[in-house]
Amino acid sequence: MEITYKNNMVKKVCTQYSEAVKTHGDRVAIKLHTRLREIQSADTVEEMILYRIGRCHRLEGPMKGQYAMDLGQPYRLVFKKTDKDGRCVRILSIEDYH
Repeated sequence: MEITYKNNMVKKVCTQYSEAVKTHGDRVAIKLHTRLREIQSADTVEEMILYRIGRCHRLEGPMKGQYAMDLGQPYRLVFKKTDKDGRCVRILSIEDYH
């Protein structure tokens, strides 16, 4: 899949390991970069949901239309599809939305 980012700050955390460690700590940084490789390797978002890759799941309520993957309690990688086929995603945030 193709990955884009909501803004330069999110891109920096997702593409530079040292920035991810500085912002979220070593444990979350490792998981974040693992999840990004999993997204790149998958064909579609639906495939990730079907096979529970990274515990990928649809969000509901005010975040309806978005998806999340676990990064270690309580953080999640939040993204949305940017095409109808689910082959392109935009990373929105790394957050604790609970």
